[in-house]
Amino acid sequence: MSVSEPKAFLSRLFDAAVAAADPMKTIPGALPEKPVGRVFVVGAGKASARMAEAVESVWGPCEGLVITRYGYGRPTQGIEIVEAAHPVSDQAGMEATARLLKLLGEAGEDDLVLALISGGGSSLLCAPAEGITLEDFQAVHRALLESGAPIGQMNVVRKHLSRIKGGQLAAMAWPASVLSLMISDVTGDVPGDIASGVTVGETSTVEDALKIIADRNMKLPQSAMDALHAGSTVVAPDDHRLSRVDNRVISAPSQSLAVAEDLAREAGIEPRNLGDGIDEEAREAGARQAKTAMDIQDGLSPGDRPVLLISGGECTVSGWGGGVGGPNAEFILSCAIALDGRAGIYALAGDTDGVDGAAEIAGAFCGPDTLEKARSKGLDPADVLKRSDSHTFFGEIGDQIVTGPTLTNVNDFRAILIEPRPTNPS
Repeated sequence: MSVSEPKAFLSRLFDAAVAAADPMKTIPGALPEKPVGRVFVVGAGKASARMAEAVESVWGPCEGLVITRYGYGRPTQGIEIVEAAHPVSDQAGMEATARLLKLLGEAGEDDLVLALISGGGSSLLCAPAEGITLEDFQAVHRALLESGAPIGQMNVVRKHLSRIKGGQLAAMAWPASVLSLMISDVTGDVPGDIASGVTVGETSTVEDALKIIADRNMKLPQSAMDALHAGSTVVAPDDHRLSRVDNRVISAPSQSLAVAEDLAREAGIEPRNLGDGIDEEAREAGARQAKTAMDIQDGLSPGDRPVLLISGGECTVSGWGGGVGGPNAEFILSCAIALDGRAGIYALAGDTDGVDGAAEIAGAFCGPDTLEKARSKGLDPADVLKRSDSHTFFGEIGDQIVTGPTLTNVNDFRAILIEPRPTNPS
């Protein structure tokens, strides 16, 4: 059995995975009845504007302010939407965060603060620790991105250099009640790792942050190092100011992978789910999953059903080579190199927020003809991988996955379709 249009099929799975995490589907069932008293809606992240739109579709016009990435704004009735920079904070994000904190200062004991949190919020909520300028804070973000550190380690450093992360947003809302609805883009759906846990108590220490900086050989501005040595303002989990906080994860990568599994079964394909916690180097993950795919294919007979390998998580790219790329495109390029034109195997990887790395490209697709198409364009795949220029590569051969803003974010989606090997492969 074979799939007539593998690229279209894999793209359909990706689209379904994204649609499953649409806040318009997940927010309504997570909302309680609108309280009688004053409600403040605040939030940040790539999905936050869509989340605000979904809230008002149920509750009607609300008071509040939400910060999202440029291009990710949505029409709302009362909640103000501010667009700012991601993944490196800018002045717009810093000013909007200051206004958000001022609004929280108005909340009283009988009020509710509804926090709408999704991936990307770490950059969009910009409130540097005392003594750190915006320029220095931007340098911190760049150093973190270039370090190749997993998101959990990056967030530890961010929390201890911020006046809003690590539970501090929720603490500022005290004594109001806080309901925090989160769309997870992190391994294990740990609330404290989603947008650096602005409503979640923090257990890490400044010493942990300093160790990560040293282990990763990061060069941070002196103001940031001075701030760390001066101490952190993160909020401990048992702090009384967090006693009225309810944190709920309403969308997770596992749910989107499950939708893809169901679609595969409906198409007569056997899904094999590798999980949503793959967060290794993108090129290593691509090569490893390609080998797994070839091993699976070697065990298939001509009449067997195709197999679909799916996985999620957040792969990383360290040692950036200066090109235009991202972890999903790099995963696919590495996969294509390892497959070396193997017939009957196709792969797609994309970030569910529509942005792979810093490019407005979700990811890429590869098939048996990928390397042949590249060579016809004079491209050397190994050299491209070395230069971290995977988006340029797939743009040249017409195999980029471009979605535009998806208005959600449950991290990477990867799928490898494995058909029985042709009896006489060309």
